[in-house]
Amino acid sequence: MFSSERSALTKSERTRASLRTIALRSFRERGYDATTIRLIAQEAGVSIGTTHYHFPSKHHLVQELYLEVQEAHRAVAGPLLETTDDLVERLGIVYRTGLDGLAPYHRFAPEFLSAAVSPRSPINPLSTESAPALEIVLGLFRTAIDGAKHSLPADIARGLPDALVLAHLLLALFWVYDRSPGQERSFQLLDRGLRILRGALPLARVPLLRAPLREVLDLIAEVRA
Repeated sequence: MFSSERSALTKSERTRASLRTIALRSFRERGYDATTIRLIAQEAGVSIGTTHYHFPSKHHLVQELYLEVQEAHRAVAGPLLETTDDLVERLGIVYRTGLDGLAPYHRFAPEFLSAAVSPRSPINPLSTESAPALEIVLGLFRTAIDGAKHSLPADIARGLPDALVLAHLLLALFWVYDRSPGQERSFQLLDRGLRILRGALPLARVPLLRAPLREVLDLIAEVRA
């Protein structure tokens, strides 16, 4: 941030930005469990009350982390999507850059998963609180499809992003448990899935299969809703 930008911020805004920066760095370096409101307040040189004023709970800071990760995901994936109009290649770009962006957090991923696994958890990826971050991923898949050359029926193309987001979450779950070097098994699983998808997508044009596929996509959309 340039000095002119810093001076344009109010004291409250600067405090909030500092707390956010400290928390996100702590999540990367210490993980979920060791990052506490008290620790963040101490490092920022402010009271716990001030920290709670800006971020009522650690869950609110996790949402900031989700947004940062997905905004970075979008920034990396966007230019790469411009390099091809092949649908499966474009989907692969979204998936791979998504996994790459998670890499700094793999050591502590089980901690985040434990905190997020409950359906009632505000940091569950499908929670209302997590919707802004997940909407970025959904937007990336929409962009990948809209900018590709394909012959998918329009209703299938509209419904596909929700299914791709669900697959993204399932792949991330596999990635959490993946202890292979560089999580190479996760990328191998992705490559196999993309090959299957390349063979399966043309079947969406077959009238006999289109209706059941449409029902599956509608069901996935309902699950996400």
